[in-house]
Amino acid sequence: MTNKTTMKLVLLAVGFACLVSGVISSGSDTHSMLSFLENGAVSVSSTKPSSLPQPVMVGLTLIEGAASTGAVCLDGTLPGYHLDRGFGSGANSWLVHLEGGGWCNTIRNCVYRKASRHGSSKYMESQIPFMGILSNKAEENPDFFNWNRIKLRYCDGASFSGDSHDESAQLQFRGQKIWLAAMEELMSKGMQNAEQALLSGCSAGGLASIIHCDEFRNSFPESTKVKCLSDAGFFLDATDVSGGHTLRNLFEGVVQLQEVQKNLPSSCLNKLDPTSCFFPQNMAEHVQTPLFILNAAYDSWQVQASLAPPSADPFGYWNDCKSNHANCSSSQIQFLQDFRVQLLNDLKDFSSSSQTGLFINSCFSHCQSERQGTWFSDDSPLLGNTPIAVAVADWYFDREVVKAIDCAYPCDNTCHHLVFK
Repeated sequence: MTNKTTMKLVLLAVGFACLVSGVISSGSDTHSMLSFLENGAVSVSSTKPSSLPQPVMVGLTLIEGAASTGAVCLDGTLPGYHLDRGFGSGANSWLVHLEGGGWCNTIRNCVYRKASRHGSSKYMESQIPFMGILSNKAEENPDFFNWNRIKLRYCDGASFSGDSHDESAQLQFRGQKIWLAAMEELMSKGMQNAEQALLSGCSAGGLASIIHCDEFRNSFPESTKVKCLSDAGFFLDATDVSGGHTLRNLFEGVVQLQEVQKNLPSSCLNKLDPTSCFFPQNMAEHVQTPLFILNAAYDSWQVQASLAPPSADPFGYWNDCKSNHANCSSSQIQFLQDFRVQLLNDLKDFSSSSQTGLFINSCFSHCQSERQGTWFSDDSPLLGNTPIAVAVADWYFDREVVKAIDCAYPCDNTCHHLVFK
């Protein structure tokens, strides 16, 4: 599993700025962006031919009773999820995976967002492939393949944590209510009998898995084994290339617009402002439930949208570097190395707990649990000869203490780097 694989994102018809999950500033205006790796206009290919079997396609289920509690998407439509039933020894084990897809921080870009699958179930796919951590095949997902696996769709724009509305713009910010309605629905489908449960999520969903981790734990009896996994959700309050704070400004808009502070830990809010408590580096220490952080040290989304967005780099000095790390100058690489150091420093207190887990590889990547090649395959990324899927399972089942931190780039030749063409 040591062959280096380069992942290529081929942008079709529209520019990259319209595809990044989250928000990138364009001039003085901040546009809501859609999925970084899942958008239909992006194809992901590998330099190594794939012989993997076709993934199972899983249908969309709308939560029919959600509207009665106000648990609706931005446009007022019903929220939804995809459930693939467990079997055999996994019949009473449940994995709930929270979809990512950025945020919206102004009325304007929330209105834009509600005309997409990240703001309305009218635009959600009727079926989606389950791969990576959601795969139903033992050779692709050795420890969770036969669990009940759910993907909860993301249509609120605030990591399932807002609770507000704007009547004039006909916007519903009901992420917290969607979360509660989904939990109630899944409990009625058999999750209340779970012997084991794992809450996971990618990107904005990875942030949500941190926010809701203790709520998830408290939904089950003490006898149920419950843990959480955040993939590519450890967003840093970092300084961008212009000396500004692009992501802090974005998060501040999200928190204020959607009244996210209602659902952040009071223990954090007693010490810090709500925007600071929306950052995992300040929130994670308040999570009591065992939590695993899976992150690329040079997270591709953060490099693109937080560190060097167009608003911070109006002349495009970072464009080549952002597209392909091999094009970065020595000073740009040093800037990215400093970002990695900040990540590791922000994880120090978190990693000191015996119940937490870490897999921080020095790759230019994003959402490694959702892609089969990065989750578990013949050439998966490795730390200590261990692929991500095995590291997460070793930690979940208490087989090993997992605190895996990579050496700095370019030492890791197992990465699946993302390259933008």
